[in-house]
Amino acid sequence: MLLLLLLLPPLLLLLLLLLLPPLALLRQPQDASLSWLAGLQHCMAGGALSWAAAWQQRRLEQSTLHAGQSQQQALTWCLREAQRPLGPLQGTTDTSTFRNHLPLIKASQAQEEESGGQLLPPTSTQCYGEASLQATLLGLAALSKAFPEVLTPGGIACVTPTSPWPRALPWPWRILDKVVSTPGAKHPGALLLEALRSPGLRALEAGTATELLDVFSGLEANGEELAEAMAAGNPGSPLPSRAAELREALDLGPRGLALRLWPKLQVVVTLDAGGQTEAVAALEALWCHGLAFFSPAYAASGGVVGLNLWPEQAHGRYLLPPGAPFIELLPVKEGAQEEAASTVLLAEAQKGEEYELVLTNHAGLARCRLGDVVQVVGAYNQCPVVRFVRRLGQALNVRGEDIQEDVFAEALGRAVGQWPGAKLLDHSCVESSILDSSQGSAPHYEVFVALRGLRNLSEENRDKLDHCLQEVSPHYKSLRFRGSVGPARVHLVGRGAFRELRAALAACPSSRFPPEMPRVLRHRHLAEGLQRRVLS
Repeated sequence: MLLLLLLLPPLLLLLLLLLLPPLALLRQPQDASLSWLAGLQHCMAGGALSWAAAWQQRRLEQSTLHAGQSQQQALTWCLREAQRPLGPLQGTTDTSTFRNHLPLIKASQAQEEESGGQLLPPTSTQCYGEASLQATLLGLAALSKAFPEVLTPGGIACVTPTSPWPRALPWPWRILDKVVSTPGAKHPGALLLEALRSPGLRALEAGTATELLDVFSGLEANGEELAEAMAAGNPGSPLPSRAAELREALDLGPRGLALRLWPKLQVVVTLDAGGQTEAVAALEALWCHGLAFFSPAYAASGGVVGLNLWPEQAHGRYLLPPGAPFIELLPVKEGAQEEAASTVLLAEAQKGEEYELVLTNHAGLARCRLGDVVQVVGAYNQCPVVRFVRRLGQALNVRGEDIQEDVFAEALGRAVGQWPGAKLLDHSCVESSILDSSQGSAPHYEVFVALRGLRNLSEENRDKLDHCLQEVSPHYKSLRFRGSVGPARVHLVGRGAFRELRAALAACPSSRFPPEMPRVLRHRHLAEGLQRRVLS
């Protein structure tokens, strides 16, 4: 009876909320006149969010306090909802039996098996499972707590068709979808124009940081067209003066542009999906200088694998939850044979150790090695808190040197720091065999970079990358000394080159969501696309 009395008020609140007209005004400019009804709706929506987030927080507390039991339940759900025959796993839910009977496979192999050898259609732009709902509800609550004014009417705008929130909210919280961006709703240009018309924004959303980088690059390239559209679209409105503000803000250059356009802006929300660190650094240094960044989750093609409960921290830290999808951790040991390692469960993870994420969901029922390497930096009850380190599939290897993604990024960062006035926006690498560019010389790397502040690369600057690679990798230095590997060749590409690369990647039939930014290209036609845009 007591439980019923406790639940009755929020249930009545939610029922009344559903009977009220749609919250159309939630996304309107902040200075729009709000009726008392719209104001009441907004208060009730905030109350519903707080209630739902508190419920999910309690569930998360209980599941992480008993991680082993929770993972057992997650595996049971995956087996029960499996969309393929269980075979020897029929009738069992034991984690040891499951790991003994199903071998580890790589993500590309899992996709091929699921499709029966056929190319899969692009994956949905929303993730599913308990973790995705938790990430959205708890992420919104954490964001609201850290930045209390973000969820005010007209405080949020999404400038990309994809959303940084992993999941649309289910009934009876559907009305809160007005706060969460709706993916695929409009063309990117229309979304940007709508955001520019709202000077009171508190939060700017984008699917990923690389997508937001493309938005700001496009804003600079097409700023005059956008200003004209704003000035001509609403005669007699304050938008003509807003168009003048846009022109003035663009004239002052990229650094701090977001805060000049939206003076009340506090935070940028994007989804972390691999290969985003470089884009975040570029945005923080230039267009979004002075703003906080928040990623509500770390997502992979099989679902949400990490929850971010700490928006106040500068760099993403993610809790690996014990619910579905079922997560295992494969220890990463330098020089160890892959077959010698066995996975551990979440409660067995050790602080300071690196692990590759292994994911099982009900769709494929395969123990899929994602290639994403994380390091355990803390614990939340019995579950690990991790930071993303690198992707195993993004290593360079022409003579067995095995330059990992994070090692190359460190070398490139050092080199760019020695190029006067340069700021790195994007890069991708190609092994010379892909482009047949060795021409009788030793195999080497072809490195394509997009920069701000530098229009031409001197030979001296190009050579600095090779020197930095030798500093961070003794094996690479040894190979260079013996002449087994040639010097890395650096190419500066024009504006929009990487935007075109991402468009080409998205157009692939096997394109998946969330989109990852590859740092090593394995396909010749993609590398040739960058090669055609080389400036120097």
